[in-house]
Amino acid sequence: MRFAPQFLDEIKARIPVSRIVGRKVLLKKKGHEFWGLSPFKTEKTPSFSVNDIKGFYHCFATQEHGDIFTFLIKTEGLSFLEAVERLALEAGVKLFNGLYNSEADRECEYRRLALLMTEAANFFKKQLYTEFGGQARDYLAKRQLDDDVISKFELGYAPNDRYKLKTHLSNKGFSEFDMIRSGMLVGGSDIRQSYDRFRNRVIFPIHDFKGQVVAFGGRALRAEDPAKYLNSPETPLFRKRHLLYNAHRARESAFRKHELITVEGYMDVIALSRVNILQTVAPLGTSLTKEQLQLMWRIAPEPIMCFDGDQAGHRAAYRALDVALPILKPGRSLRFIFLSDGLDPDDVIRQRGVETMRSLIDLAKPLEEVLWQREWEADIWSTPERKAALDARFNILIEQIADTGVKSHYRWAIKQRLHDAWRFNSFSKPQKKVSFGYEHTPQRSTYASKRRSREIQNSIFELPERAKSLEGNSLVTGHGQNYKREASLIRALINHPWLLFDFAETIAELKFFAPRHQRLCDCLLSLLTDEVELDTPIIIKHLSESCLEKDLESVMCSVDHNCDRFAEFGASKSVVTDGWKAELVAHKLRMLRSQIENAEQESLILCDENVYQRILELKKLEIATKLEVSEFER
Repeated sequence: MRFAPQFLDEIKARIPVSRIVGRKVLLKKKGHEFWGLSPFKTEKTPSFSVNDIKGFYHCFATQEHGDIFTFLIKTEGLSFLEAVERLALEAGVKLFNGLYNSEADRECEYRRLALLMTEAANFFKKQLYTEFGGQARDYLAKRQLDDDVISKFELGYAPNDRYKLKTHLSNKGFSEFDMIRSGMLVGGSDIRQSYDRFRNRVIFPIHDFKGQVVAFGGRALRAEDPAKYLNSPETPLFRKRHLLYNAHRARESAFRKHELITVEGYMDVIALSRVNILQTVAPLGTSLTKEQLQLMWRIAPEPIMCFDGDQAGHRAAYRALDVALPILKPGRSLRFIFLSDGLDPDDVIRQRGVETMRSLIDLAKPLEEVLWQREWEADIWSTPERKAALDARFNILIEQIADTGVKSHYRWAIKQRLHDAWRFNSFSKPQKKVSFGYEHTPQRSTYASKRRSREIQNSIFELPERAKSLEGNSLVTGHGQNYKREASLIRALINHPWLLFDFAETIAELKFFAPRHQRLCDCLLSLLTDEVELDTPIIIKHLSESCLEKDLESVMCSVDHNCDRFAEFGASKSVVTDGWKAELVAHKLRMLRSQIENAEQESLILCDENVYQRILELKKLEIATKLEVSEFER
């Protein structure tokens, strides 16, 4: 395989000849050249010159002449490939980019290495059923993997022999160079004889998105082996940041179910697949990368990350969260599962059944909730200064989100949680016993209050966890007035379906403070594409079938006021129309004020002229909207 001349020239341009030669020869500069004693013969008078401008050395005593590659070959006995590898690394040039004179060369090598990897996979599969593969078969049987599963995932066994795969591939006509390039052999300038990378391991083939074997993972069969799992190194076929184990099998089921589950290991993927949870993938020995996340989003909009419930699992989840946060998009996020009692998915299925695993998947936590959990549990937010620190921390995190729409919704979601937390003095963890000292007791002048203070001072009592039934109540969760009015708009759409048709474009542009109201609105709009005659029972049935029963109950049971008559069933069309239009304008004003507040906070951080101009434009719209509101109030 020849290197592209442009690649070699790039290395030469980055490394002067004098730097390489100067490590072996004492050079002195004279004019534009360096001079020293020849490294090729013994001499007393310097006859060896180096010219960095022309990029070569020349020995007048021996007539040796060459560049930096030739010098390493002549003085250290390296092969040309080894010299290029070393200098490319020193120059910071990727070696793979230089191995091709053309795209045809690249494609030729890809096909050659792909054939080699397929042959290696077949070799490992056959070895599993030889007399040497008994220990591997016992391990797979212990993990309850039958022949069908073994065949589906193309599992195999790497014999405990340093040269068995090397000999097999050599007999098939593959060169040692390609075996090393593919990662199947360990070789290099410091290794006298290349040898098999995988030995005495259960083998898991790793495929690209097209289903081509590009790498392998090996599970050790002995406890004393230094690495429990060993993966192929990066090669022209394999970039682990860009691949997911089992993605080529999982994507069809994931597309169909709009669901993708990411677990930590190969065996977890196989365990879920055995119980017909086919939409499962795993990273390749790394934390989740940006490239892997984007690949997952190609398959499903909200992949579910499944982690152990211990500290290591939470750390891995939080790293994934930090990767995802800056690149969140509308409709693109993550959800999280945390398993308990040190179990992995395989353990959960074997000990507690597939229904338990399925219920855990259905209850996966949204990213916003895990973000809140991480920051909230980092400290006890018991003083104004600590509360302000938490506010600042969330502002920094949310500011990382590039998409302005997602960023705005995160601001409101976290603002709601903070309001809720401060409102209910939830600075201690739920059900934690807290002893209140005298400094926490309000100072009052009456004898009764002083007696009560002493009772509190000497008591230990529970801070109860908020009733679950109140979690969806807008009057409890903060911003109650905004949420109540939003609920009125949604209730009007449900009770008066003709509004969906008459105000379709306006409704499509609506944004809500409460995520549940946004979900209901989106679901209602989807009915317009079904071309069916809508009435309230049909709408309620559709919302229930869309798993929005709790959201629906929250809206339909919200507190009524006289001004909400337009939203109630049986109201006349004129009352509905007038009330709907008035509430739309009022809602628009509330959203504008929210946008102004967000922009003003952003201006404090960024000091950007564009932000300032946006604030001015929003305030102009606010004035115009106030005039509309006043018209309805007359």
